Formats: sequence, structure tokens, C-alpha cells
Amino acid sequence: MGPVRVTSIASLTPLEQLDDDPFLVDSRSQYAMCARWAAERGYVVARELLVRALRPDHDALWDGVLPGRDLFVAPSRRVLESALASVEEFTDECLRRGVRVETVNDAEPSYDAEMKARVHRRLSMPTAGYDGR
Repeated sequence: MGPVRVTSIASLTPLEQLDDDPFLVDSRSQYAMCARWAAERGYVVARELLVRALRPDHDALWDGVLPGRDLFVAPSRRVLESALASVEEFTDECLRRGVRVETVNDAEPSYDAEMKARVHRRLSMPTAGYDGR
């Protein structure tokens, strides 16, 4: 049947919210948290979604998802609350389709001024080829 395929869900949060909620803005850290979680379990991250208030029945969520083979993971409930229009409807839809949804629930990184500046540069200069390192 093959390895469990993971769809990582991150929140698309505007850069303007960086000072108020840096983790929700920092999709790279959200994806990294999900990737570590998947690797610890021997799963493969097959897709990364960056969304905000997405409907639980949206095709972007379900494209190619197979019951028993695929699962969704997000760093936390609050990321899901930002990424999806309704977490309850999404979890109900996952149950209906036989697809698991998990949250990592590790501690979020603490952001100092330097970390926020790196996130800001990475997100504000993507067309210049800057990758935030």
C-alpha cells in the first residue's frame, strides 16, 4: 500500500500580523514542525497547503486524498482555526471520508527581533530570490 502520505496545513497569515503573531505568519516554521512530526512516524509529506479560511469541502484539500493512506497534519488547533473556515466541519468531513487529521502540538518557537526580521525579509522579498537564510 505504501507509506502514509501527509498533507501539511499551514496558515496563510498576512505579513502585517508579524509582530502580533509571528508563528502564524511564519509558514516555514509551521511546515518544519509538521515535517518533523511526520518523519518521527516514518510518514512522507506529500503536500503542503498554505491557506486561510478555506472551506472544508474545497477541492484543494481533497485532491488525490485516499482513505487509510493519507492524513492531514497541522502544527496546532489555532493554525487549523486560521487556515480553515471551520475546524469542526473539516474534522467531520475527515471522519466521513475516513481520513485522519492530527495536530503536532509542540511548543511554538519564541520569536526575538532577529527571527522576526528574517521572516519579514523572506516574505517581503520572494521575487528577488531571497530565501530567508
